[in-house]
Amino acid sequence: MNTFIATFLGLGSVALAAVPGFDISHYQSSVNFAAAYSDGARFVIIKATEGTTYTDPSFSSHYTGATNAGLIRGGYHFAHPGSSSGAAQANYFLAHGGGWSGDGITLPGMLDLEGDCAGLSTSAMVSWIKDFSDTYHSKTGRYPLLYTNPSWWSSCTGGSSAFVNTNPLVLARYSSSAGIPPGGWPYYTIWQFNDSYKYGGDSDTFNGDYTSLKKLATG
Repeated sequence: MNTFIATFLGLGSVALAAVPGFDISHYQSSVNFAAAYSDGARFVIIKATEGTTYTDPSFSSHYTGATNAGLIRGGYHFAHPGSSSGAAQANYFLAHGGGWSGDGITLPGMLDLEGDCAGLSTSAMVSWIKDFSDTYHSKTGRYPLLYTNPSWWSSCTGGSSAFVNTNPLVLARYSSSAGIPPGGWPYYTIWQFNDSYKYGGDSDTFNGDYTSLKKLATG
């Protein structure tokens, strides 16, 4: 079982704190990282790539800005499961900003799963995600975060529980509460709860205290 997930499961019913964060892409051309940090944010997830041909033009400047502000940061990859294999896209992501290092300020990469099902059956989609995840793990020693919403996960994977013990869940649900996580995950690791963060991008919250967030970064 993934060490970070096992640690969380070991907390049982203990109430966890929450750490604010956000996620961004080139659509947020100007982000006040220092103000976000001053206002309590401690992490940001930054778009790096899509498929095997696209790199986000703002990734480098966003990553540098986040680092300089003292934020824990990581990259994310927007999946195109119908265009190439999971392994090919994981390797592209890793080559263009999606890597991980145990420096305490780098989150494992995140795989963004949304939109349509790309014409794949539920079993084929699960296999595609596993191909991406296993490739990322083989190169970094970490499993990627999986970003999804309950509707997509149900429609495109059939509600698969194949990743519960390996991949932290980033739950997209714009509501006053996170609700029940899809796919058998006992909890979300990060919850994206709206698409309007005052310093740019979407609003996120980490399900734990800052020490646990650092644990996610360090492995």
